[in-house]
Amino acid sequence: MAERLRIALITERFGQKFGGAEAYAVHLFQQLALRHDVTVIAREFAHELPIKEVRVKKCQGWPSWIRALHFAYWSRRLTKNATNYDVVHTHAMGPAGDIHVVHVVPVKFRRFHLRSRWRGMLSCLQPRTLAYLWLEAASVRTEPGRQVVAVSPSVQEQLCTAYPQLEHIEMIPPGAQAVTVDLDTHTQLRAQVRAQLGWRLTDIGCLLVARNPLRKGLAAVLQSLLALPAHYKLAVVGADAQARQYLQRHHPILLERVTLLDPVSDVSPYYQCADIYVHPTLRDSFGMAPLEAMAHGLPVVLSGAQYCGFAAFVQHRYDAWVLEDPTDSSAIATALLALDPQHALGMQIVQRSVDLVQAFSWEAVAKRYETLYFSVVRGRNAL
Repeated sequence: MAERLRIALITERFGQKFGGAEAYAVHLFQQLALRHDVTVIAREFAHELPIKEVRVKKCQGWPSWIRALHFAYWSRRLTKNATNYDVVHTHAMGPAGDIHVVHVVPVKFRRFHLRSRWRGMLSCLQPRTLAYLWLEAASVRTEPGRQVVAVSPSVQEQLCTAYPQLEHIEMIPPGAQAVTVDLDTHTQLRAQVRAQLGWRLTDIGCLLVARNPLRKGLAAVLQSLLALPAHYKLAVVGADAQARQYLQRHHPILLERVTLLDPVSDVSPYYQCADIYVHPTLRDSFGMAPLEAMAHGLPVVLSGAQYCGFAAFVQHRYDAWVLEDPTDSSAIATALLALDPQHALGMQIVQRSVDLVQAFSWEAVAKRYETLYFSVVRGRNAL
């Protein structure tokens, strides 16, 4: 039996309802907590896992970069005693941690490689930019026993470009778990949730799960609905005030066909009631929601790999429908029509995506992290 480790996780928020990166941490540590002693250091919690919580006091009223510095300071202070934990795993920028996981486009890459170098240098006159650059540099510093992990091939490439001194960057994508439910239970839950959404049995329910829907392509999806028959409906789980204002201001005619819902801890009932998952994101380092939709047996429409990291693992019209341009509403409408549950293509895509879901499992992800953890421990003992 493998050694039981004392693992500390550093993340500003711990709970599935907070977003993709946060859900990644919850699913991963749900597996790790079965074999190890887990302590989570965070500002906010929304979970039901058997882990120890250490809550960092919120730094209310201050700019985001000061809050990030404050959290990094307390994270380092709470974990600097090496005898308390065997491994410190962090999803937050800062000097604390042995394993640092990068979920988004690196700050340095965004500042100096997605814009002119001159504009990048000018941005360094801002305290906010300097703070985030320092926090990121502290996160990816090269030291014996430290490991940087990227969640997608695109993030891995961006880190290599921004920090060429990093000799090795592990790439560990998110996982998924195929959802199997009793048929009667599924039928009853599906009917119940669809009734709550105001969907009839003959309606085709489209779903988008995102905490910032406009960045995930909501505007293009709404525009595509105008070209689709009235029985095409849309539910957005995780909608914010900006999304609600956009719908009311630009597409009031769609108010009866679109339902905007607050973030929830358990999205599974909405996946089970939908017919198609649509994710024309404008920027996702990976994009867990399309993979979760596949795990629930839904055909998926998503942006290409330059916009969505997960798209690097799928094939167009084989196990997903891939959009070349996520802002092209007519292309989205074409995809949604093609994936009508009554059409053969949609059923074929669902059947083929089963193999892809099986290749991504949280148990496999947890084992890869355990390999890194034991490597860190061995390296520290050798020193």
